[in-house]
Amino acid sequence: MSTDPVTGISHIGVCVSDTDRSIRFYTEALGFKLSHSVDAGKPFHLLAELPEMKLRATFLQRDGLTIELLDYKVPGIVGPAERRPMNQLGLTHLALFVDNVDTATARIEKNGGRVYPHTRVNTPAGDMIYCTDPDGIRLELWNKPA
Repeated sequence: MSTDPVTGISHIGVCVSDTDRSIRFYTEALGFKLSHSVDAGKPFHLLAELPEMKLRATFLQRDGLTIELLDYKVPGIVGPAERRPMNQLGLTHLALFVDNVDTATARIEKNGGRVYPHTRVNTPAGDMIYCTDPDGIRLELWNKPA
């Protein structure tokens, strides 16, 4: 029997400004599948440390990863929809393997994301670039060599 208290990984939560737009982005640009949505308030306001809270949580899945899109109806969202600096404390990015960086970046732009061409590097570990989802969440696209 393991002494590790963690028994598995559940999901990654992402606060979004427009659930429908984010669902389209993550499903059409990145290939996630819509699982389900739930409305939450009490008692989850305690967990979120928001005295008044109404939110819609939408779950998307791909390759064993679940992303929870959090749309806060009350009290609303805060903060800029801009990409965070890589050296800012906290989660920095979501990394995804791709077959072709150019094809993947075209799909990201087509679905409301942004591509930052100046971040593209080609190394022995592969071709990589940073993009963002419509709310500024940084995405690393990585094409590993065969």
